[in-house]
Amino acid sequence: MKKFIALTATLSLLISCGSSDRGELVGVRGKKWKPEKPYGMTLVPGGAYIMGKSDDDMANVQDAPTKTVTVRSFYMDETEITNSEYRQFVEWVKDSTIRTRLAVLADEQGLTPGSGGIGEYAFKDQEKEEKSAYDQYMEDNYYSVSDDPYAGRKINHKAKLIQDPQKYPDEFYVEVMDSMYLPESESYNGQRTVDVSKLQFAFKWMDIQAAAKDKSTGNSREKRSKYLISEKVQVYPDTTVWIKDFSYSYNEPMHNDYFWHQAYGTYPVVGVNWKQAKAFCAWRTLYKRAYQKAKKQEFANAFRLPTEAEWEYAARGGIQSGTFPWGGPYAKNDRGCFLANFKPDRGDYAADGALYTVEADSFDPNDFNLYNMAGNVAEWTDSSYDANSYEYVSTMNPNVSDQKNKRKVIRGGSWKDVAYFLQTSTRDWEYADSARSYIGFRTVQDYMGTQSTGNQ
Repeated sequence: MKKFIALTATLSLLISCGSSDRGELVGVRGKKWKPEKPYGMTLVPGGAYIMGKSDDDMANVQDAPTKTVTVRSFYMDETEITNSEYRQFVEWVKDSTIRTRLAVLADEQGLTPGSGGIGEYAFKDQEKEEKSAYDQYMEDNYYSVSDDPYAGRKINHKAKLIQDPQKYPDEFYVEVMDSMYLPESESYNGQRTVDVSKLQFAFKWMDIQAAAKDKSTGNSREKRSKYLISEKVQVYPDTTVWIKDFSYSYNEPMHNDYFWHQAYGTYPVVGVNWKQAKAFCAWRTLYKRAYQKAKKQEFANAFRLPTEAEWEYAARGGIQSGTFPWGGPYAKNDRGCFLANFKPDRGDYAADGALYTVEADSFDPNDFNLYNMAGNVAEWTDSSYDANSYEYVSTMNPNVSDQKNKRKVIRGGSWKDVAYFLQTSTRDWEYADSARSYIGFRTVQDYMGTQSTGNQ
């Protein structure tokens, strides 16, 4: 054994002498990398600001005392996530669900590509000889011992799905497609509706906060697996919120059309709870990284919900102590025009030009080029709500991430709120499993590096 170690050390020395570093400490050289601004996002340069209410707390909530904090740089969606963008997520989940069901049934029937019918949708590794050495190793050592018999199997995304029922290739394809819809007995008006309960997105995430605080000794892999959380979330938004949120009110047209009709494609998605917003972030990360992997590019940081402190910093747009994102203390400009979509008067929702929501890029953006950081829809943040949190959170990237606390902070106010809730410092909350017709979200991505700050 000692001879082997000595030989290894000698070989390492020879390799070092033959390299181009001349025996100097030059570091590990990787691919050249530069920041890439994600599509539809803007860079919010980090810096310090006074978080909390710098003016009178008219509602006397007393949950936002002033506190100077500093946040790091990050990219943020210029607008709220729109119906069209969220539909891309839903359609991806639907497409993947159908393809997986086709592949499973093909596997059960022993069908393979070339055999026709749903065999064209069989798992890509249906034939053992098609597996790479890596895939075979993972199959033998991990997937074969998993509780899921189809773990690690790759679905075929190239075969085009057939939408016309009259052109379904075989009875197995009919069986799969039929399983995705509500029974014929539950259809009306000549429409057969997709069973949205089948549209579920499964993902994993790690509770790094809890893992970092675990002081117990033991196997590091066991500790890691303890904080690796698997979730499966139904992704279709709750369109009934337009009815449930308002008693004795006729909002059926919004329930019927708002999410799926292209007339509302650029309007902010609503009816999405906190867990669904988190699932969207996980999918967006997966979707982007799949492209980057195919192009052999470096992975970008994950998409996520903003923390409460990040959201307020972004909403202020670099204006210290401004009441609203545009800085001034009034909700109208000098020409008497409203600067956001909200409820300006008792019972009068349309004085600002809109009864419900407006397009996500309506009104002027703030100085960070962010639209509707006040009004339109309130927005989910990643932070848990605690009325006293400003008293104890860190002054560097403050956040309260408490998985047991089901109250999550929402910010910005909405189309049905009075001006107080539009103020950059006003805090509000909703339960994580609740969906509302006036709550949406936007995502952020951490900026790689520290050279971009608002203080430069």
